[in-house]
Amino acid sequence: MNKIRSFIKTSLLGGFAVILPITVSILIFKWFFNIVIQLIHPLTKLIVVRAYLQVIVANAIVIGIILSACFFIGVILKTKIGQFIHENIDRRLSKIIPGYGIIQSTITQLFNREKPPFSSVALVRAFGNDTLMTALVTDEHADGSYTVFVPCGPNPTTGYIFHLQRQYVHSVPVSVEEAIRSVISCGAGSKPLLEAFRSGKTKQA
Repeated sequence: MNKIRSFIKTSLLGGFAVILPITVSILIFKWFFNIVIQLIHPLTKLIVVRAYLQVIVANAIVIGIILSACFFIGVILKTKIGQFIHENIDRRLSKIIPGYGIIQSTITQLFNREKPPFSSVALVRAFGNDTLMTALVTDEHADGSYTVFVPCGPNPTTGYIFHLQRQYVHSVPVSVEEAIRSVISCGAGSKPLLEAFRSGKTKQA
């Protein structure tokens, strides 16, 4: 009887382990897709009315137009004239729209980097003792120190920012996805991080 119960339990858990990530991924994609569709709805409606096209075709055309516009704007911004126009527009929008300057500078800082933030995982000694924290390296400074983000479980979008000296930041050969999974599961799945640290595979970031 116990074997049957164990078999049923492990089978159900195994099924959930496969189906749940797929379901969550589909829901997130659907949520994001619906947001995009709502944003481009006015243009889509215009194309449907004028060109008598199906909605899905009109959506594809609008998305293609937006991506093409982003590409050509990026090409123009590489020129001196484009940079001059961009700077003037930014200055004017900063005066008109509250908070625009902060948003613009934040986005620019994230994209205009040789190494993107949140691209490497580290175990850090935030308090200088034996306590280890799972962290994502967000910035490296000229003096050799680092800025790291320590996410909180089970919600990795919240956490703490620490500015640490090099000797307290130990880079581990673990993917960001794997580290985030361990945070979401409140520490379950942290074995690869700790094994890398204990086996000496870590290096000061």
